Amino acid sequence: MYKRILLKLSGEALAGESKVGLDEQVLKNTCEEIKKIHDMGVEIAIVVGGGNFWRGKYGEYMERTSADYMGMLATAINAVALQESLEKIGLEVRVQTAIEMKEIAEPFIQRKAMDHLKKNKIVIFACGTGSPFFSTDTCAALRATQIKADAILVAKTIDGIYSADPKEDPNAKKFDHISFKEYIDQDLKVMDMTAITMCRDNNIPVVVFAMNNPENFAKAINEEPVGTTVS
Repeated sequence: MYKRILLKLSGEALAGESKVGLDEQVLKNTCEEIKKIHDMGVEIAIVVGGGNFWRGKYGEYMERTSADYMGMLATAINAVALQESLEKIGLEVRVQTAIEMKEIAEPFIQRKAMDHLKKNKIVIFACGTGSPFFSTDTCAALRATQIKADAILVAKTIDGIYSADPKEDPNAKKFDHISFKEYIDQDLKVMDMTAITMCRDNNIPVVVFAMNNPENFAKAINEEPVGTTVS
């Protein structure tokens, strides 16, 4: 069983069917599943995306740096919402941000994050890496490396990694397991190449699974077959 994990949550998945904003029931269900794996003795850090509020592609006619900073602020909204929901069910949570916003959260400090985890607090990392041109996937890989996570669990709207977009190609093949080299050679898109390369270089497996199936969280923690594993 993985003892310390970095959970990467899709912001879009938190919006539920509407694809925009936050779905209260989805948020509640997700937090209940996080509590279950926390109660198993797993140390949990979380990186959440911001696609339910803002995506870089929305700023097509905007300077890239500005568009990326807006995306970072979107992740902070989701992080605070997750913190509130997790605390309501009895968990201790700290939000750390890569952009200073001291009235809302702590700044990211590696040693402090590690200390929180050892005390069984959940740590949510917001605002990506704090730099434009880097995705929340890259943030997940970076933070997982910094906290010495055993694995990155990626909870998405899709149930794994496919050879092509299954919404566009009905013949797309789903992988149960794929190596980092195969992922890179086939130019797959579930996580960006910077993130995957960092995971490869630091020997951190990545498990991609569907967020809408409550059992998937515990299965992923116990290394049972679920979604797709990249290692």
